[in-house]
Amino acid sequence: MLPTVPLADKHVDEYVVPAGEEAVERLRKAAKPFAGATMLHLNSTAYGGGVAELLQSQLPLLNDLGIQATWALLEGSDEYYAVTKTVHNALQGAEVPWTEEMRGAYWDRIRANAAELTEGYDYVFVHDPQPAALLNVLEEEGRRTGQWIWRCHIDLSTPFRPVWEFFEPIVNRYDAAIFTMENFAQPGVTDPTLAFIPPSIDPCSSKNLEIADATIADVLQTYGIDPDRPIVVQVSRFDPWKDPLGVIDAFRLARKEFPGIQLILAGSMAHDDPEGMRFLDLTEEHRAGDPDIHLLTNVHNVGNLEINAFQRASSVVIQKSIREGFGLVVAEGMWKDKPVIGGNVGGIRLQIIDGQTGFLVDSVEGCAERIVQLLQDPELGRTIGQAAREFVRDRFLTLRELEDYLGLMTSLR
Repeated sequence: MLPTVPLADKHVDEYVVPAGEEAVERLRKAAKPFAGATMLHLNSTAYGGGVAELLQSQLPLLNDLGIQATWALLEGSDEYYAVTKTVHNALQGAEVPWTEEMRGAYWDRIRANAAELTEGYDYVFVHDPQPAALLNVLEEEGRRTGQWIWRCHIDLSTPFRPVWEFFEPIVNRYDAAIFTMENFAQPGVTDPTLAFIPPSIDPCSSKNLEIADATIADVLQTYGIDPDRPIVVQVSRFDPWKDPLGVIDAFRLARKEFPGIQLILAGSMAHDDPEGMRFLDLTEEHRAGDPDIHLLTNVHNVGNLEINAFQRASSVVIQKSIREGFGLVVAEGMWKDKPVIGGNVGGIRLQIIDGQTGFLVDSVEGCAERIVQLLQDPELGRTIGQAAREFVRDRFLTLRELEDYLGLMTSLR
C-alpha cells in the first residue's frame, strides 16, 4: 500500500460561524448520497505546497460527512522529482529538455507506485502531473476500479508542447478533469468530463484563525521584525514563477518613498521541489544582506501560526507571480482584511477585482507604485481589505470547493 497521511479530526459544524449556516447545510445535503463511499486522494507531498494544504483541510471534513476519505502519497526519488519539477515548469510554459531518459524515469516510478496501489476505491482524485499516469498502468493490468478524476492545479493555458503531448493521452483516460479556470484547459482534453473549480482556503485552519495581538507581537519579536514600522509580506515557495527577486526590486523602489518599510519573504521548502533551495540561495544573494528584508522558511521554524502573524501584521500583502494556478495566499491575505497586490495572471484574476478587492500589477514598477499608494492612504487599504474579506467569504472558502467536488461526482454517477 502507498504511504498514507494521518488526517486531523475536523467537523463541518465548526464552519457555521465563518462560512454561514446555509453553506454548511448545502454541503451536508450534497454529501448525503455519498455516505459510505470510499475516496482516495493522491499527490506527491504532505507539506510545503497548496495541494497539501487543501487536502489537510478537506479530507477530514469529507470523513465527518460520512465519506471514507484517504490521502496517499506517491513515493518518488531525487531523479523523479527533478523530472516532475521540469514537467511542472514546462506545463506552465517553460521550454525545457525532455529526453527519453526523463520519460523513462517518470514511468519507472509510476509503475513502482502502481504496484503498491492494491486497494480499490469508488472515487480517486489524482492531483497534478506527478501521479497522473497511475491510471494508465492500472488499466493495462486490468486493475482499475471506480471513477478517476484528475485535478490540475497549475496554469495549463500555454504549455511547452513536447511535454504536454506526453501528458495529453494520459489525461484523456480520466473520467473527469478539474481545472481552476476555463482557459487553463487544453483543447485536446476531450474525453473526460470537464469541471472548473477554483481552490479555497480553510477559515478554521491555524493559518487563518483569528489570533491575539500579543501572539502577533511575540512572533515578530522572535524574527527580529519591528512592529512599529510598515511591513510588506509575500508568502510563497521560493520559485521563479513567484518572482521573489521582483518583489525585492519593488520593495527597494517603494522604500525610496517610505524609508522605514520592511519586507518578509516567507515560504516552505517542499521535498518534491528540488529547485527550491537553489532559488532560495538566489533570493538570499539578491537580498545582499539587507537587514530589512527577511527571508524565512520552515527551516527557521516558520509554520502556519507564524505565517498567520506575518500576514496580520502587514500593511500590504503581495503575490507578484508571473504564472499562477490560483495562489491560496492571495485569498489568505484577503480573508485577513488586507489589501493584496497580485500579479495580473492566472487564478489571481479570479480573486482580485482590480481596485476593488485588491490590485493587479504587470511590472516591478507597478507593484512599487501600489505599495506606495497603500502606505500613503491607509483608509484605502482598509476599504479594500474589507471588500476582499467578503469576496473570499462568498467564493473561496473550503465548504464551497467541497460542494463543487460533490456536484461533479454526482454528474459522474
